[in-house]
Amino acid sequence: MREKFQQLLKKIIYINEKIETIATSNNTSKLRITLGVIWNLGLVFFIIFLIGSVFVFSIGLGYFASLVKDEPLYTKGEMRKQIYNYEETSEMYFAGNVYIGKIRTDLEREKTTLDQVSPILIKAVLATEDEYFYDHNGIVPKAVLRGLIQDFTNSSTQTGGSTLTQQLIKNQILTNEVSYERKARELLLALRLEHFMTKDEILEAYLNIIPYGRNSSGRNIAGVETAAKGIFGVSASELNLPQAAYIAGIPQAPFSYTPFTQKGQLKSEEGLQPGIERMKTVLYRMKQAGYITEAEYEEALEYDITKDFKEPESTTIKYPYLTFEIERRAKEIMARILAEKDGIDPKRLDEEENLYEKYIILADRDIRSGGYRIYTTIDKNLYDAMNNAAKEFKYYGHTFTKKVIDPETNQEMEVPDPVQVGSILIENKTGRILSFVGGRDFEITELNHATQAYRSNGSTMKPLLVYGPAIEYGLIGAGSPVVDVKFNYRGWKPKNYIPNEERGIIPAREALAYSQNLTAIRLYDQIIDRRPAELLAKMGFSKLTKGDFENLAAAIGAIDVGTTVEENTNAYATFANGGKFIDAYMIEKIEDVDGNVIYQHAAEPVQVYSPETSYIITDMMRDVFAYGTGAKARSSLKFSSDFAGKTGTSEKYRDVWLVGYNPNISLGVWLGYDKHRTLYQFNNVYFQPSVRINLLWATLMNAAYDAKPDLIASKERFQKPKDVVYASFCGISGMAPSKACSDAGLVRSDLFIRRFVPSAIDNSFVSSETRTVNINGETYLALDSTPQEFTYPASGISLNQDFISKMLGRLGGNPDKLLGESILKVTNTKTFTPDQAAPQPVSVTINGNVLSWSPSASNDVIGYRVYDLTGGSRKLIASVRSGENRSIAVGNGQFGVAAVDITGLESSVSMVQTDGTVEENPVDDETENHDQMPIDNGNENDDENNGNHPQINLPNNQRNQQNRQ
Repeated sequence: MREKFQQLLKKIIYINEKIETIATSNNTSKLRITLGVIWNLGLVFFIIFLIGSVFVFSIGLGYFASLVKDEPLYTKGEMRKQIYNYEETSEMYFAGNVYIGKIRTDLEREKTTLDQVSPILIKAVLATEDEYFYDHNGIVPKAVLRGLIQDFTNSSTQTGGSTLTQQLIKNQILTNEVSYERKARELLLALRLEHFMTKDEILEAYLNIIPYGRNSSGRNIAGVETAAKGIFGVSASELNLPQAAYIAGIPQAPFSYTPFTQKGQLKSEEGLQPGIERMKTVLYRMKQAGYITEAEYEEALEYDITKDFKEPESTTIKYPYLTFEIERRAKEIMARILAEKDGIDPKRLDEEENLYEKYIILADRDIRSGGYRIYTTIDKNLYDAMNNAAKEFKYYGHTFTKKVIDPETNQEMEVPDPVQVGSILIENKTGRILSFVGGRDFEITELNHATQAYRSNGSTMKPLLVYGPAIEYGLIGAGSPVVDVKFNYRGWKPKNYIPNEERGIIPAREALAYSQNLTAIRLYDQIIDRRPAELLAKMGFSKLTKGDFENLAAAIGAIDVGTTVEENTNAYATFANGGKFIDAYMIEKIEDVDGNVIYQHAAEPVQVYSPETSYIITDMMRDVFAYGTGAKARSSLKFSSDFAGKTGTSEKYRDVWLVGYNPNISLGVWLGYDKHRTLYQFNNVYFQPSVRINLLWATLMNAAYDAKPDLIASKERFQKPKDVVYASFCGISGMAPSKACSDAGLVRSDLFIRRFVPSAIDNSFVSSETRTVNINGETYLALDSTPQEFTYPASGISLNQDFISKMLGRLGGNPDKLLGESILKVTNTKTFTPDQAAPQPVSVTINGNVLSWSPSASNDVIGYRVYDLTGGSRKLIASVRSGENRSIAVGNGQFGVAAVDITGLESSVSMVQTDGTVEENPVDDETENHDQMPIDNGNENDDENNGNHPQINLPNNQRNQQNRQ
């Protein structure tokens, strides 16, 4: 380098001397100066460019070194092993080492050797992918530079530049990750590979590993032998020129250029065109490279390649949902194993998307070709039984059609849109997934509705997020009173299953059994500040958002992303396990090709609820099957066991659920359309959605029982912990019983956690001596100063306003609805705030011997006093309560009427004479209290006249048992 630089300087000096000579010989001073200036400026710019180039080159070299500094120095044996790592396919097993089959990789490859490949195909590959393959040492510098320039300039046209060696490195050792680091590693390893393998070895390996789209059965294919047989039905050694050109062109965009769809069908004429155009491009490059003549080129262009495509072939997989699920879970496990081998904390894969994608690609490659044995928890008999039962079920609902875009042809097409099913069976104590139902038909959709479909879980959320936490926090026991009254919160007006139903105060047990929405939301409002959604996160709900921790609608399943059948059912198994969450799993262990166990599942239980809470909520959910919304499912079982569970429905019946468990197992079932539609249709044919889910749950449970009766029909019962006790409480307040509550017959008894048994004495009742008044048709509590003659005795029992406000909480609601439909009458206990001013006077008239008066304009009047003022005296002859008839029969004389307010203040007396003339208060304009002068108006039934008496809703488990969500 130094010698070349010195030679360059000598040439510069020589040229400089020549210029001086020219300038001197012409004796032209001006020209000499001009040439000198131009030369020196050029020399300066040249030196700057030279130094800059060296500087940039040095920086680039340093940056390249930094990118590959952590790259392991592979030995020859290690590199060759990785390059040739494409032969072993992993196998899968049911529980008990029952063979399932090879891993469902959707990839076929048949190994070949270079001498078994048509020379014309080799030429087509070289002309298309790497024209200078036999000349370079692994990379082409100008191609690398061109790629960098395109990248820096963000060019829309990317011409590529990877040699066959680089492509081999990328596919077998690295990943498709787009980064400078990966590219730098690729260049370094390509240079190194050229020292360890011959050109023919590299070419042969390339021809065996490169993907070539799909074959006539729709399977992914790799390697030229597989491509030749799968596309044209001939061996790679028998390909003609157009066929070779077609195959050589595929790797640039395998799924665009392949002639077959995912289902093995031949693409439309329009869909085939990109592949044919690519074939013509390959032919042109072969002609340019001198591999074929002009005549051969023209003849190949006229060739109808479409007549050579194989006829579509159908291939079926017996367990497609299972195979795909095992593959997905095995890749997740292997990605973490590979990351840990590289010294990377596996937790980083959950936080760094690029890192996760890198290791998933590596894991996918490893699982496909590593020759592993993957042992699962799936019981073959249970799986077959449940899936056969699901297939034969006749009451899913109507099948629609929907329009989708074919990802391969980009054309719109119509496909069936049936009611889909997702179901999963989990062993509680171990977390083993024993069986699942992934969907109605894998050919319609590959989405596993048991493990991957995120949906609203409707009312199945209530035990997990509302009742369970409320018991855990000590807010309620099993039978504590909760409120079922409508409210309007910031424009949100939720309703129960029966839209106009408001049951008032009812037991929590009954509210859960009948799945009342209003009670769940109101109860959740009381605990939301304690962030109970954190308990969901502990139980494996993986898609919770910030809004799910703050939104009241989450109480009835309205979470942002939703949950899967697996997550939802797994959470219910927590109750069955005494409050311990055991994460459900499907992969028991993985062995390598030599039989070494590289992965063994180990459970890590998490205590989410106390055993006491778990038992109480379980006992409450027994009622769901006994008389609540799951009664139909329970009556359809062919065996008995200690079942508890919950139904659920999302908005507009887009999802219906039933999750049930006994001490051994938990079974969750979901129904819904992939394209969100209501299930509430064609009910005369398929039953209501709530009935369908009951029937399907029972059908799947019965099928599981037939396969494994001892496991499914557990004789064990859930055992009550010693700190769960029965305790008495006031059924209207939930507090310790008071005499008033006992006298009213409202004392109840149910389960509590011992330390949360109510101890404070009930104070919800007002004294039995309480009296009320009528103001403008409303009933209010009388004040101490209220005249007795205008009051009514409180019938039955009375509740104080503080208690009513407490029960309605910040969400509010109609107090009259709070007390529901009891046979006991309860006085409205609203209080009235008076204006402390005397009422406005009334107008009086007399017609014959009937004295009448108008109502006072004041808003706190409770009644009127009628006076006989004849002869200047003042004698009270009647007291008329507000709401009663404002007229009275009188004799001859002079009479007056005064309005009386709730505090006892009187208005001025309005007087009338027998001749009909009116005078204003000629006798007395002072206000007086006359509570010492009660008047008997002959009305014996005050309660009937006081027409606004709401009632207490007593617990009643013998109600008409409607199947409601």
